[in-house]
Amino acid sequence: MGKSKKIRTKGKIKLSSYFKKLKDGDKVTIIKELTVRAGFPKRVIGKSGQVASSRGRYKLVEIMDGKAKKTFIIHPVHLKKLE
Repeated sequence: MGKSKKIRTKGKIKLSSYFKKLKDGDKVTIIKELTVRAGFPKRVIGKSGQVASSRGRYKLVEIMDGKAKKTFIIHPVHLKKLE
């Protein structure tokens, strides 16, 4: 993933992606949205996991980091739902 957005999408964010609804148990993958500041490590970008619960508008996502199961608090704008 690059460090910048393409010129036509720069600064824009869809409100539907910012306020997306995710339920507990949904399978998601972590994709960093560059217009919103992310507070999670770079090593989890591209990994998939499961939504455990929510804290306010943020989601608790469980992923496997090596052999350990870890939980990260991530805003839904950085999550893409898997079918």
